Amino acid sequence: MNTNVFRPIKRGIAWGVTLALSVGGVRAADREAAARSGRDAVLSEIRARCAGGGGPKVNYRLFPLPPGAVRPTGWLNDWARAAAEGITGHLDERADVFKHGYGGYHFDAQGVKANGTGWPLEQCAYWLDGLVRLAYILNDPALIAKARSRLDPVVDGVNGGGESFVYWQPRDILVAEMDKANGLFNNWAHSHMGRALVAYYQATGEKRILDALVKVYRDYPLPEFQAGFYPVNGMVNLDPMLDTYMMSGDEAILANALGAIRRPNFQKIVDQWNGGEISHGHTVIFYENVRVPALMYPWTGDRRLLDATLMVLDWAERLHGLPMGLVSGEEYLAGIGATRNVETCNVAAGPWTFHWMLRVTGEGGWADRIEKVFFNAGPAPIARDFQTMSYYQCPNRLSMSMPVDRPKNPSQEMGDSYSFTPIGHPVLCCVGNCNRIIPNYIIGMWMAMADGGFAATQYGPCSMRGTVADGVAVEIGCETAFPFQDEIRFVVRPEREATFPIGFRIPRWCRDPSLDVNGQAVESKPDDMGIAKIHRSWRSGDRITLRLPMHVEITRGTETPYPQDKYFRKRSLSALTEIHNPFACVTRGPLLFALPIADGGPNEPVKDAVFSYAIDPATARDAKVVRAPMPAHWSWELDAPIRLEVPAVRFDWQPTELQPLPAEPVAAGKPAAITLVPYGCTKFRVSMFPVAAE
Repeated sequence: MNTNVFRPIKRGIAWGVTLALSVGGVRAADREAAARSGRDAVLSEIRARCAGGGGPKVNYRLFPLPPGAVRPTGWLNDWARAAAEGITGHLDERADVFKHGYGGYHFDAQGVKANGTGWPLEQCAYWLDGLVRLAYILNDPALIAKARSRLDPVVDGVNGGGESFVYWQPRDILVAEMDKANGLFNNWAHSHMGRALVAYYQATGEKRILDALVKVYRDYPLPEFQAGFYPVNGMVNLDPMLDTYMMSGDEAILANALGAIRRPNFQKIVDQWNGGEISHGHTVIFYENVRVPALMYPWTGDRRLLDATLMVLDWAERLHGLPMGLVSGEEYLAGIGATRNVETCNVAAGPWTFHWMLRVTGEGGWADRIEKVFFNAGPAPIARDFQTMSYYQCPNRLSMSMPVDRPKNPSQEMGDSYSFTPIGHPVLCCVGNCNRIIPNYIIGMWMAMADGGFAATQYGPCSMRGTVADGVAVEIGCETAFPFQDEIRFVVRPEREATFPIGFRIPRWCRDPSLDVNGQAVESKPDDMGIAKIHRSWRSGDRITLRLPMHVEITRGTETPYPQDKYFRKRSLSALTEIHNPFACVTRGPLLFALPIADGGPNEPVKDAVFSYAIDPATARDAKVVRAPMPAHWSWELDAPIRLEVPAVRFDWQPTELQPLPAEPVAAGKPAAITLVPYGCTKFRVSMFPVAAE
């Protein structure tokens, strides 16, 4: 029974957006024109807020574009469409958590409380955030209708009298002191609905959505922050709070955020992190919590806040970093190893923090990290048709029984964490969160610069529409097969000739980039942000070519023990306190390469596959690049458009859970040649290789 007693209010429309935004009975062109007007107005408001007298003490140098400003094309559009036709577009048909979540009533599902709260608040918000972003990115009427039908009751519930996004319950349910376990969780889950509503407003410009955000966040009960990464913490509401402030200018919201970080406990944690006092914990909570101090750096000017976040991110990368671009998470930070796992939630959570760091600092290296995660970790736990997914991925997945000798989920025996299924796992966080991976990347491909231009910050085939130079509308098309090719071609189409800057991120891995405009070479040296700018008068049809030559690189490292934490006591491997097994990884540009083990499906590796190879880092750099045409339709097939032929050594290798890699460099074996493909194209693989003796 629906216990919501609040009546929907009449929807307010702002920024020149009309009811043409509704899906039914309206031509797609009219709907898109109205949405574009709303997006342009929202971005203008944010820029003005941050440039005016009430703006941040340390200026943002990059601003995100609203959902729909960037459209995918080429292979990236194929992947986004697969998501729309698969999990993202149909998750509510697969599990009641997504069908009924935020409905304002109780229903029967795992983790649901009697009042309709519990796990669905988190899990359903993950999905709705990804759904609404992808809907407007693709301008897909069916997805837009579905997103609106689920988010409008939240907006109308708040505007009709609700005290939070959990609109059918009093706000007391968010306060930890009232109910420590549930209050903490409800507060954490609330932040993810906040992110979904921020995206909804930015995509449409509808004032009623902003009204709901402002109402909730003006006096929102932010809890005390926590130094450790368990349990969950509602301070992660700060990022939708700050977006709401930048969109609305309501000073009570900023005052609320500033008041929370002035508490003695928060300042103590900042000092602890800066002093290297960092504890292990849950990796999803790590990625969500670690950005919190940095979020407030622009609004305080206190460099300690940014440094604290940087300190913890560096600590995690050194002690837990895996080659696909994320730290391990099983579900806790788990050290470095060929069979250490990454929970799929982190494939969304990690890049979201990197995106905020890019916004706060303007440093292009954060976009390098986003690309590394997206092109490698992004497709690995999701089936090629986006119909099934898995809870975990790991660098070396040799068979369905490897990793072995470990519980399927160390904290909860709730099913196979490695199998690809329509919901991935009985705990539905990852199948909800995986829907954020593609849209968040697409939205971040272009960002607005403080000087009025736009910067290409993440690469792939796309088109971007925005407004520059005294209101001149511009479209920039990007044709490329990046990261499978080195060349990226842009066409600039302003509605009339106009002067404005366009920036291009130069990745740190690229040693000799080049830029030309209409066939004439221009300066490609990046600035302190890692961005090369071209500031000139642009005419429709001007062409830019960016070349980012890639080179094969070999990274060496050693496996490390599991953290000596009670969480891992069930793991036999955790009893080993001395692990120094050497490994080598092969990369080219942003792509990690792996030895593929052929599969007949994500859960069906071929029998008797040969994977017992070691590589010599000195000779592996001589890998031969083999190219093939891009497929007509992209689906991350093993028959990849780029492969590496690498010299190797074949040897007798029988990996086990206690000895996943040889303890010493391999001294005996027969010369061999192996063919590697991008990690993201594989479901079974070796990407952390045994090392051959030089």
